[in-house]
Amino acid sequence: MPISLNELESELKTLLRPEQFNDYCPNGMQVEGRKEVSKIVSGVTACRALIEAAQDNDADVLLVHHGYFWKGEDQTITGLKKGRIEKLLESKLSLLAYHLPLDVHQDLGNNSQLGKLLGFKTTGELGKRNNHPMGLTGELAEPLSCEALTNLLRDKLGRDPLVVAGTAEKITSVAWCTGAAQDYIQLAIDKGIDAYITGEVSESTFHMARESGIHFFSAGHHATERYGVQAVGEYLAEKFGIEHQFIDIDNPV
Repeated sequence: MPISLNELESELKTLLRPEQFNDYCPNGMQVEGRKEVSKIVSGVTACRALIEAAQDNDADVLLVHHGYFWKGEDQTITGLKKGRIEKLLESKLSLLAYHLPLDVHQDLGNNSQLGKLLGFKTTGELGKRNNHPMGLTGELAEPLSCEALTNLLRDKLGRDPLVVAGTAEKITSVAWCTGAAQDYIQLAIDKGIDAYITGEVSESTFHMARESGIHFFSAGHHATERYGVQAVGEYLAEKFGIEHQFIDIDNPV
């Protein structure tokens, strides 16, 4: 049985509490489509290819981590943005996007889900931003060499991470924060963590890792943020008895 779009959005507000976040973009409904929902397609970024895949798979709602209307970008509906929104509107496909609220959710968030995927035992928070946890710390089930942790990331995420090897022969403690969180490496260094994992890397990250001795892994922005939106989609499907399908538009960044 379909549910109403309003009921779905209300549940997401209760679950993710977007009003608590001072984010770079609006969280929640970004484009309104049909009023009833029988199927959700989830994905990382609301690119044109994902919109077309959602259309082809008869979705009513597209649920993503990276939506539109970011602070500092051109707010006009022209060019690529016009083409994307036009396709959403012509198919009456709703776009719901959750950025920071999806990163930090204690159970379904990107950081929590990545830790579960990699088999880490979570021990605490890496840091806070506006009173919300940003990143997690944890322990490995058993000590691993830098090479072994590299292989684990490759096997679980399906891509080769960029690695700056540190000094610890065996890694026992780890910190991680999905996406573009390379600047949080200093928090991991300050906590005396053996290894830090994130999605992206900057030029300065290499020098910070090399000089501090921490093992650093850039495992991909997209690759590290595929799991929260899937978990939320599955949660909604189970709660409401509707269909959910995750579609991965591969992105090597």
